[in-house]
Amino acid sequence: MRKVRRVQVLGRRWRSNPLCRRSDIVEAWILLTAWVVATIGAVLVGVVGTQVAERALARERAARTPVATVLVRIVPGSTRDVVTGIRYDRVVGAVRWTDAKGTVRTGLTPVKPDSKAGSPVRAWTDGHGRLVSAPVNAAEASARAALAGAGAALFTGAAVLVGGHLIRLRVQRRATERWGVEWERVGRQWGHTTG
Repeated sequence: MRKVRRVQVLGRRWRSNPLCRRSDIVEAWILLTAWVVATIGAVLVGVVGTQVAERALARERAARTPVATVLVRIVPGSTRDVVTGIRYDRVVGAVRWTDAKGTVRTGLTPVKPDSKAGSPVRAWTDGHGRLVSAPVNAAEASARAALAGAGAALFTGAAVLVGGHLIRLRVQRRATERWGVEWERVGRQWGHTTG
C-alpha cells in the first residue's frame, strides 16, 4: 500500500476554499493582527517603560543628598521582632544634623543595632531636607527599570491578545447565529423523503 504524504502549505488559511466561510477569513485576520500588534506594541511599550523608569530613578538618585548625622539614641523596641524574636540588621535610630541653612534638625533613620549614641551616621535627605531612604545603586536601578519595562510589555501584549480573542469570539458567535438561522430555513426542506 502506498503512503500518502501530506504537504503543509504556508498560508493555507488565505487560499480560496469553497468550504471556507467569510467569518473564517475574518477570524484568521483578527488572529494575525492581534499577534502582530501585541508583539510590536509590547516591544515598544517595554522599551518606553524601561526608559521612563530609568529617568525616574535617576531623578530620584540625583535629588537625594548624603548628610552627616549624629546618633542621639536607638528607638526602643526596634532591635527585635516581638513575635519571632529575630534580631534586625538595621534598627530605627533618632539622629540630629545641621542643614545647609544652619538649622539643627532631628529625624529617624535606619542604623546598625550596635551603634552607640554620639556615633556618626550617614543619612540621606531629599530636596526639602527630610530624611529619606538611601538611593538605589546603578545596578539595582537598571534591574528595577528592566522589570518595570518587562511588566509593561507583558501587560500590553496580554491586553491586546485578550482583546483580539474577545473580538474573535464575537465574530464566531455571529457566524454561528447566522449558520443557525440558515439551518432552520434549509433544514425544513429536507424532511423525510421515504414513503
